[in-house]
Amino acid sequence: MSGTTDSSHDIAVVGIGLDLPGASDARQFWDNLRDGVESIRDLTPDELAAAGESAARSGHPDYVARAAVLDGYDQFDAEFFGLSPKDAAVMDPQHRKFLEACWHAIEDAGHRPDNLGAVGVWAGCGMGSYFSVNICSNRDLVEETGMFLLRHTGNDKDFLSTRASHIFDLRGPSVSVQTACSTSLVAVHAACQALNAGDCDAALAGGVTIELPQGRGYLYKANEILSPDGHCRAFDHRSEGTVFGSGAAVVLLRRLSDAIADGDHIWAVIKGSAINNDGSGKAGYLAPSVEGQA
Repeated sequence: MSGTTDSSHDIAVVGIGLDLPGASDARQFWDNLRDGVESIRDLTPDELAAAGESAARSGHPDYVARAAVLDGYDQFDAEFFGLSPKDAAVMDPQHRKFLEACWHAIEDAGHRPDNLGAVGVWAGCGMGSYFSVNICSNRDLVEETGMFLLRHTGNDKDFLSTRASHIFDLRGPSVSVQTACSTSLVAVHAACQALNAGDCDAALAGGVTIELPQGRGYLYKANEILSPDGHCRAFDHRSEGTVFGSGAAVVLLRRLSDAIADGDHIWAVIKGSAINNDGSGKAGYLAPSVEGQA
């Protein structure tokens, strides 16, 4: 859209719901960014032991005892979302946290789900380690409930978006997006396209990842993507790798003209977006494109 002042396709961000290490709302996250707060922190020996790390592993010379820990990931108000305690207990914390983020985004915008017209959902989540570690290992639960229901009632990443649409009675498109690290941004891009195409009147877009168990470090290996010292220095000449973490973030999007007409608080305006892929023009599958980086 370079070179044009046409605003007919502008999309307004009218609500933000997030829960990240060190920030449970957008204002705190902004303050952390402004003040240079690093939310990746050192892990204590007690935390490592509670997370199941052996003394041999955590004592390895290449072990990095740092992580971006999400507080309260195991807490959930099941009744608020119309879920039974049992349904909530077998639901992946990623699905639970995503529902919370969706509600906070709608609430932040000063709306209700039923006064926004057709609302679509575009989102993705990380691998469901909760299912393999906590659910499948409980033989009594598996036999009583059945693997099909356990997988589909809140553990399969393909059902993240449709679960939210069902809980909040949303009638717009409900699409699961999986593009690895770019998932949330691609979800926003797809939601903007749908809004401009008239497929919906509002859209929730975002993503969630919760690393389980929480409070574990990692073994650094040379020539891989993890940081050797547990610090992530994006766009910095000292950058040596990344650090995985947990968190959820969702934005509520509307066409700018609709947001202005309804007097919405507008956090930001999306003027345009695009997606692409590096193809094979890089050193390896996990490496970034040299041309793209330049």
